[in-house]
Amino acid sequence: MNTRDLAFKVLLSVEKEKSYSALVLNNSIKENKLKGVDASFLSALVYGVLERKLTLDYIIKQYSKIPLRKIELETKIILRLGILQLLFMDKIPESAAVNESVNLAKRRRLQKSSGFINGILRNITRAEIKYTLPDKSKDFVYYLSIRYSCPREIVELWIDSYGRENTEEILKSAFGRANLTARVNTLKISADKLIGELKNEGVEAEKSPLDSNALILKNTGSIERLKAFKTGKLYIQDLASQLCVKALNPKRGDIMLDICSAPGGKSFTSAQYMNNSGKIFSFDIYEHKLKLIEKTAERLGITCIITDIRDAVNDNREIALADKVLCDVPCSGLGIMNRKPEIRYKEDILNNDLPEIQYKILCNSSKFVAVGGTLIYSTCTLNPMENNKNAERFLNENSDFEPLKLELNAKRLIEEPENMITLFPHINKTDGFFISAFRRVKL
Repeated sequence: MNTRDLAFKVLLSVEKEKSYSALVLNNSIKENKLKGVDASFLSALVYGVLERKLTLDYIIKQYSKIPLRKIELETKIILRLGILQLLFMDKIPESAAVNESVNLAKRRRLQKSSGFINGILRNITRAEIKYTLPDKSKDFVYYLSIRYSCPREIVELWIDSYGRENTEEILKSAFGRANLTARVNTLKISADKLIGELKNEGVEAEKSPLDSNALILKNTGSIERLKAFKTGKLYIQDLASQLCVKALNPKRGDIMLDICSAPGGKSFTSAQYMNNSGKIFSFDIYEHKLKLIEKTAERLGITCIITDIRDAVNDNREIALADKVLCDVPCSGLGIMNRKPEIRYKEDILNNDLPEIQYKILCNSSKFVAVGGTLIYSTCTLNPMENNKNAERFLNENSDFEPLKLELNAKRLIEEPENMITLFPHINKTDGFFISAFRRVKL
């Protein structure tokens, strides 16, 4: 099947069925046995449209006499794909971008729309000035929203929380793919030896300055094909998640609870800090996710992880007190927009009950921390209501805990208490992430 047809199908699934782009895209690549240039082109088309959807729609409005809301979804997706190729992708001839878009419309039996699509795309090719952005001096928020394709409410939140300059840098970082970071499985190999083995497989790997067992990878191709992956010498985990475990500081012989553990990276990294001793109880609400954790633990040679189904919000079953409790809660995901670009368009992305759910999980989890034990609360979002506000509220309402200073060498961008840190993609080269630490002082 034509790569543009595949891109159309993936984008239609994301729009209509609210599917996860990465999941649908990977399935499409596997099912159609795409490799190399074709797989890369499909990814570029899908992620390009999702990353720039508001910008592309803004351009459509400048050329269309039909209001955007009245253009049917399939036609709109084809227009987005065509404009992306014309204005935001190199090395694609204008004629190919136009003709392939029209042919795609015909293959989708959109004969009535094909002339409309052809007209708009050809007008763009003829225009001396392809499009104009909103006036930056008149409405800076609207300018950023269209320039970086991010809903106005998110832009306003970030400007209020982190300032204008940082907001624009955060928005820039949401374009393109994030660094691919692996964790060295120190139970099997050292970082230096793994770097050498990866080099022999044609993969570039360098140590992160923030953690010597975090490797930034390049030229990997499919990770699953690597011998180092198959033999359990590494697994993929963002640097921010690795730093979260570093803050928890699990030690040999500890009893640890990983409250919302899937997909398991923090449990695996904790097992290495503990030298595969003690016990790690990895909880999740879904059995199939726990099965995946068990499968990966087996590949990595980790035997100290015990999985169990548990609803972190409503389960009141008692658990033995633990030395370390990790509470990485479900969140809005605004720190991982370069991994899940469609997440920014969710209608309830800010106006929801997530902060209350997160706080309930934190409070429930805190009951199982032993005196002198450590509790970590973390998210992969950039929203103070889910982050700092919840951490501050927890200390105000739980006198049996005190703030625990974070011993991380990550650069701080905003002023925060010593037991909290917000990691930013443009500063720390990580996902957008929040970590806070507490110590239990009494029962």
